[in-house]
Amino acid sequence: MITSLHNGGGVGWGEVINGGFAMLLDGSAEVDRRIEMMFEWDVANGLARRSWARHPGARSSIGRAMAADDRLQVTLPHLSDDALVTEAVVRARRETTSSC
Repeated sequence: MITSLHNGGGVGWGEVINGGFAMLLDGSAEVDRRIEMMFEWDVANGLARRSWARHPGARSSIGRAMAADDRLQVTLPHLSDDALVTEAVVRARRETTSSC
């Protein structure tokens, strides 16, 4: 495994520095296992991140992926009612403003 450092990350060139890794495929017998594990992890990681962002398709897909592979365990978000969250924020702002 090789460590890498690069710019990017979806927020614009030069705006962030990401630490990550690259996979060395050296032709050894171990390569197939490494590739399979990495692709499974990479896809599951993307699905998990998108399900945390409340994307319904990703939530469904990661649920199916966990059902198919008991090694995969992703903490799923608990969705709240947007109106309830907005009301709580507005109320907290009013309380903060009135106490000043």
